[in-house]
Amino acid sequence: MNYYPNTDKYPYPEDTSMHYLKIKKDNGSVFDKNYPYIDNSKSFRFKMFFVRLLLRLIVFPLSRIKVGLKIEGRDILKKNKELIKKGCITSSNHIHMWDYICIMKALRPMKPYTIVWSKNISGENGGLVRLVGGIPIPDDNMGGMIAYTKAITKLLNDGGLLHIYSEGSMWEYYKYIRPFKLGMASYAIKYNKPIIPMAFSYRKPGIFQKILKQDAKLTLRIGDPIMPDGLTREELTIKVHQKICELAGIENNIYEPIYNESKKMPE
Repeated sequence: MNYYPNTDKYPYPEDTSMHYLKIKKDNGSVFDKNYPYIDNSKSFRFKMFFVRLLLRLIVFPLSRIKVGLKIEGRDILKKNKELIKKGCITSSNHIHMWDYICIMKALRPMKPYTIVWSKNISGENGGLVRLVGGIPIPDDNMGGMIAYTKAITKLLNDGGLLHIYSEGSMWEYYKYIRPFKLGMASYAIKYNKPIIPMAFSYRKPGIFQKILKQDAKLTLRIGDPIMPDGLTREELTIKVHQKICELAGIENNIYEPIYNESKKMPE
């Protein structure tokens, strides 16, 4: 039986794709045609290597204490190694500040990138978000969107790994799987890439989590790849959403429809 923490303290918005965390600073980043959405400069790649090394040596082990991370299904990644290395999309619910660290740990030694809210890059933690693979979506900038699309195209066609939070925002310890935006399915269909569904669920917190003021332990389950195979983006979105609900152990999700028409991801 699933455990669900008390979430009354979290101010979830009415719009399921909206953010409620406040970004306190703005570093002035401009996401236009000149922005390096995937920075391949030697200096940036060196810093990225160093950060990933620290993650593997320090942060990944700490995730066992911080959120009691338990990963199930890594054998699926190994079984589909040849498919994944041709380019792949992963997707999960977005329920914790550390959940992308958990995703990175589950996917190791593969090195994923992830699509993020542009304010996460221009905010106080933007440098770190970039160094763990954050790719901002430009806000209403045509030149920036063209450059962003080129970067995503190259990443997937070169065999890269792209993680997408289709819900569009992070809601801490939320029980249900929120409606998905259609961008994930659009990318999978456009580039003919598989989607690997992943889902976080909760376990009762232990002594370490209580000390660190965490509401639950996290379990991350990995599912089998889902291919586009002639599906429409709506059909593919529904299929992935249903699988993520299943992996999370949710039998009666509260949302209908389970996708929205917004093309932006995240909002």
